[in-house]
Amino acid sequence: QVDLVESGGGSVQSGGSLRLSCAASGYSARSEYLAWFRQPLGGAEREGVAAIYTGGGITYYADSVKGRFTISLDNAKTTLYLQMNTLEPTDTAMYYCAAQTRTEEGAWYRVGDLLAFFGYWGQGTQVTVSS
Repeated sequence: QVDLVESGGGSVQSGGSLRLSCAASGYSARSEYLAWFRQPLGGAEREGVAAIYTGGGITYYADSVKGRFTISLDNAKTTLYLQMNTLEPTDTAMYYCAAQTRTEEGAWYRVGDLLAFFGYWGQGTQVTVSS
């Protein structure tokens, strides 16, 4: 069973920083990629923000966050991070941790230059940036 539990969201002012964490378990045999997605309130499409290849640390970023956000995975590969700097009001959204799947139901998503099939999701953590 794959479990993804996000934490670290909150409210900050424009220009501030936050670090999101995702406790990830049960994914290693099934997923080559872990990623962060976000979805604003109001039903806009879920957007791939950043992804990382768990076998070698290659990273991928949406153009909207390049140079501001950094995705990383701890050495034990049990915690995924998203360091978010220079936050803007347009970054306000629910942020989700996701794991690629090969066998379960899911969908194809693009995260920067990566196109992968993600099927495991956390419950999300809210990030609100005020101007």
